[in-house]
Amino acid sequence: MTAARQEPYPPEDDLAARFRAGDEPALREAYDRYGRAVLHLATSTLANRSDAEDVTQATFVAAWLGRDTFDPVKGSLVGWLLGIARRKVIDRLRAAARETRVVETVRRLPEPARTVPDPDTVVDRLVVADELARLPDDQRRMLELAFFDDLTHQQIAAVTGVPLGTVKSHIRRGMASLKRRWEVDGAASGARPAGLPGAR
Repeated sequence: MTAARQEPYPPEDDLAARFRAGDEPALREAYDRYGRAVLHLATSTLANRSDAEDVTQATFVAAWLGRDTFDPVKGSLVGWLLGIARRKVIDRLRAAARETRVVETVRRLPEPARTVPDPDTVVDRLVVADELARLPDDQRRMLELAFFDDLTHQQIAAVTGVPLGTVKSHIRRGMASLKRRWEVDGAASGARPAGLPGAR
């Protein structure tokens, strides 16, 4: 192991092939070579260093367990690892956003009162979910990350690898499509866009 560390890193193709074949030393070499890049991606998006380190570890565990899905023809090993890391970061941000929403919701809860769900609100949310499902995949994903997971445009760009301008364009076009569809449906049914995400 000491002698190997004194020599230059093996070629990317050789490391990728050994990694995919299940060569355990290749896992250590991949971590030594690309661990910092994965950690940098995580720390650039996550505020908590511990979370970033957890994401880095989870990325390599997932990569090793799913190594047979890596296709060198489709891209490099480091690109594949960073793709896994982005998904792990999104998962962590979503979990944190859910925890924050739960805490804030509980904090703001009034004293128990005799209330019943507003049927209009329930219907509006179902209609919005249905309209989102009709959007192109890119637009729908950006809107879901922005409005359901409470991510900023910058965070969406960081975790998806999509340029910030493109993120904003997808969200803008998606919102415009939702508004047009809602106006058409509303004209026919008399519904109003009370549940449209981002309408406020």
